[in-house]
Amino acid sequence: MATRIIETHPDHISASGLFTPFTLKSLELPNRIVMAPMGRCFAEQGVIVPGYADYYRRRVEGGTGLILGEASSIADGASSNPTSPDFYGAEALAAWRLAVDAVHAAGGFFVPQIWHAGLARAPGTEPYAIMPSIGPSDWYIPNTDENLRPRPGRSYGAPMTDRQISDVIDQFADAAAAAQAIGCDGVEIHAAHGYLIDQFFWTRMNRRADRYGGILRNRVRFGAEVVAAVRRRTGPDFPVLFRFSQWKLQDYDARIVENPHDLGQLVEPLVDAGVDMFDVSVRRFWEPAFEGSEQTLAGWARKLSGLPTISIGSVTLDQPFGVGADDYVAHFRKKDSSERDYARPVSLDRVVELFERGEFDLIAVGRAMLSNPDWANLVRDGRYQDLKPYNRAVLQALD
Repeated sequence: MATRIIETHPDHISASGLFTPFTLKSLELPNRIVMAPMGRCFAEQGVIVPGYADYYRRRVEGGTGLILGEASSIADGASSNPTSPDFYGAEALAAWRLAVDAVHAAGGFFVPQIWHAGLARAPGTEPYAIMPSIGPSDWYIPNTDENLRPRPGRSYGAPMTDRQISDVIDQFADAAAAAQAIGCDGVEIHAAHGYLIDQFFWTRMNRRADRYGGILRNRVRFGAEVVAAVRRRTGPDFPVLFRFSQWKLQDYDARIVENPHDLGQLVEPLVDAGVDMFDVSVRRFWEPAFEGSEQTLAGWARKLSGLPTISIGSVTLDQPFGVGADDYVAHFRKKDSSERDYARPVSLDRVVELFERGEFDLIAVGRAMLSNPDWANLVRDGRYQDLKPYNRAVLQALD
C-alpha cells in the first residue's frame, strides 16, 4: 500500500473547535470529546453491575459525545482480572445493552473496547483458573516495577498454535458482531499496553520465527487478521477503531516503532485490513513521537495512515502520568506566563494548540472525567475553575 498523507491546513480556532461535529461513517458526533476506556472492574462473573448505565449516562449529560467502554474480554480465559467485564454470553451482553441504551437515550454514542489479555493474564487467574495463558511466545515480562526497569522476563506457557490464533481471531469477530447486534455505534479493538495483540507487535514478547514473527510487518499480521475478520463480520459501514501504544504496563518506556518509517509499517496493513480510526494511547498527549520532529504519535499516525485519530494522555490533570506536577506546570507556563489565564488548565491549551495544528480529530479524557462527569460542559462554558482535581478516591465507586 502506498503511504497515505493527510494534508492539514487548519484555520485558527479557539477551544470552541473541540465542540464542532465529527462524522465517521454512521458515527455522527456532536463534538470532539471522548470518554477514554478506563478499566473500572466492577463486573461480577463477567457481567457489569447496573450502575454502569448511569455512570456512562452522566458523562453524556455532561457533554461528552462518545463513550468508549472499558476493556472487555472476548472469551473464557482472555481476561487478566476476574472483575473485568465480558463481551460475550447472553447475560453479559444484556447488561451491556442497558448501558448502550442509556447512552443513546441521553444523546450520546457508545463504542465498546474488545480485548484479550494474552500473557498479561497470570496462570491460575479466576474464574477460569485451569485454562492456560496464551501469547505469541512462551515469554512474559511482568508489570512495571519503578525500582527495576526494564523488568526481566520469565518463561511460561507455550507459543500460540495456528489453531489458537485462528480461534482468537474468530472470538474478536464474534464480539464485534455482538456489539453491532446490541446497538453499539462501532467497536474498538484493544491492541495496546502489553496485551495480546500488542505482545505480537513487541519484539521483547514476540520470539516467533514463523509468519507472525520477525520483521514488523509480520508482527502486525495477527492484528491485521483480527481487523479483517471484524470487518467481514460487521460489514463496510460499521466503524472499527484500533487502539495501539508505544508504552506497556510492563515497561513505560517501551517502543514498538522508532521512526516514521516504522510507524508506516505498523499502520498500513491495519488500514488495508479495514481500520477506520486509530486511538493512539500515550502517557502525555503533547510529547513529540520521534527525535527531530514536533509531531505527536497521533499526528504521525494520522499523516501516514490517512485516517482520523484519537489522542489521549494526561488531559487537564494536575499530575500527569509519570510527571511531577511542578515540572509540568513550569514547562508549559514559562513561554507565555505573562499572558496565560492561570485559572485555565495548562494542558487544555496544548489540546487546543495541537487540535488546531491537525494532530488529532478527537481528544479522549480519562481520569479527569472520573472526577468531572461534566468535564465537556465545563470546558465548553469556560468554567475551568470548577474542574475538580483527580483523586484516586473516585476509583472506589461508579459515580
